[in-house]
Amino acid sequence: MVNSLYLAKRIVVAFLSVVAIASIVFGMTTAIPGSAAVIVLGTQRTPEAVAQLEEQMGLNEPLHERYLDFVLDTFTLNWGESLISGQAVAELVVPAFQKTLELALIAMLISILIAIPLGVLTGAKRDSLFDSAILNTSYIAISVPSFVSATLMLLFFTTPPFDFFPNGGYQPLGEGVLGWLHHLLLPAISINFVIFAYVLRQTRSSMIETLESDYIRTARLKGVAESKVLAKHALRNGLLPTITVLAINFGWMMGSVVIIEEIFSYPGIGRLIVRAISSRDLPVLQAAILVPTMTFVGANLVADFLYSVLDPRIEMGEK
Repeated sequence: MVNSLYLAKRIVVAFLSVVAIASIVFGMTTAIPGSAAVIVLGTQRTPEAVAQLEEQMGLNEPLHERYLDFVLDTFTLNWGESLISGQAVAELVVPAFQKTLELALIAMLISILIAIPLGVLTGAKRDSLFDSAILNTSYIAISVPSFVSATLMLLFFTTPPFDFFPNGGYQPLGEGVLGWLHHLLLPAISINFVIFAYVLRQTRSSMIETLESDYIRTARLKGVAESKVLAKHALRNGLLPTITVLAINFGWMMGSVVIIEEIFSYPGIGRLIVRAISSRDLPVLQAAILVPTMTFVGANLVADFLYSVLDPRIEMGEK
C-alpha cells in the first residue's frame, strides 16, 4: 500500500512543478520583443487597429493578471485561439502531441523489450565476451547524437537498394497497424539510440549490484535455479534504478523529438513548435511547450509509485 501522506506530498510537488514550468514559459514568451497584435495584423496594420486588437487579446491587462490567467488556463487546458489560424489551440496541440506520444512510446517500448533483457544478461555474464561486445556497442550509441543517427538512417533505409521505410510522414493507426508502424519505426529507432544505451547500462549495473547482495547468495546456497534467481529475486529489485532512468529519458525524448520530427517530416509537437516560433504564434508555442513538460512531471510521478510496487520493502512515507 502506498502511504497516503506520501501520495499527497508527491501530488503537491507535481502541482508546484507544473506551476513553476508555466511561470518560466510565461516569462520567456512575454519577454519576446514585439506585439502579438502586430504579427496578426501584418503589413496592413494601423496604430488604431493594433491598439484595438491588443485590447481584445487582453495584452493591455496588468502583467500579474495575465500571469494568473495563464497559470489557471494551464490546468484547465484552455489556451485560447491561434493568432495565425484562429483555430482553438487545443485542437492544434492535442493531435500533434498524440503523434509525438505514439513515437515516444514506441521508442520506449523498444528499450524495454531489448535493452532491459540485454542489461540483465550482461549483468549476469559480467566480464564475458558477450558483456564486452554489448558494452562497447552501447558506448558507440551514446556517442552518436540523435540528429546524426536520424540523418544516416534516413539516407540509408529510405533510398535504394535498402529503401525499406518511407522517407517521412505519418499514417494514422486507423488506416492499419502495419502502415502505422512502418512510418513510426525508423524515427523511433533513431531517437532511441542514446536511451537504449543508458537503459542497458543502468540495468547491467543494477543487476551486478543486486546479484552480489546477501539474499541472492542465500537463494543460490539453497539450490534455487539460476534462472529463477534472475527472474524472481534479482530482476525485481534490479529494475528500480532502471525505472528512474526510463522516466527521466522519457522527458528527454519529448524534448529531442523536435529535431527528429523535422528530419522525418513527422507532424508531431516538435514540428508544431518550430512553426509556432517562425510565425510568432505565442498561444500555440506556450501550449506546445507546456504539454510535453507536464507529461514529464506525470511520468516521474508514476515512476515513484512503481518503486513501491516492485519493492514492498520501500517505506513510501519515509524520506
